[in-house]
Amino acid sequence: MAPQIVKAQSTPFKRQLGNVNSINKWAVQCRRCFKWRSIENQKQFEVIRCKFVEDPFYCEKKNGVSCDDPADLIYNASRTWVIDKPNLPRTPANFKRDLVLRRDHSKMDVYYVTPTGKRLRSITEAAQFLQENKDFSHLTLADFSFTSPKVMQDTVPDYVKRKGSSVNGRVLS
Repeated sequence: MAPQIVKAQSTPFKRQLGNVNSINKWAVQCRRCFKWRSIENQKQFEVIRCKFVEDPFYCEKKNGVSCDDPADLIYNASRTWVIDKPNLPRTPANFKRDLVLRRDHSKMDVYYVTPTGKRLRSITEAAQFLQENKDFSHLTLADFSFTSPKVMQDTVPDYVKRKGSSVNGRVLS
């Protein structure tokens, strides 16, 4: 099973960019017992995720925890869950990888915020940034992944209106 990212609340909160849904809880699933273990922050999560296939996560890798302990989180619809692909590259030093859940919970958008504060929205923008900023010549496009985590539709709240959903026989758009 791939490492998992969990968004703990379905309600938006204020950020610099306005009301957005963003991840506020990180977790991985033990390869042995399949229990969910909370991970302290995005940086620690990325360390696990970037080498998950060749070095799977086991409960014992979390200090003082074993498969005999209760799960830290239970997979259910009390929160919206999204699954990140394994072995994506770690975010380059001094950059920030933002994951923002769309209001209709259809998908997450991936952005990188550079050390200069520029927001990169695509691999094309990352290439242009690297070309224009020689201070980052040690980085390549392989250091960036705009692969969007998968939103687990069975955990999306009922009140969320999604495109293609029907209400009283009408399709919302």
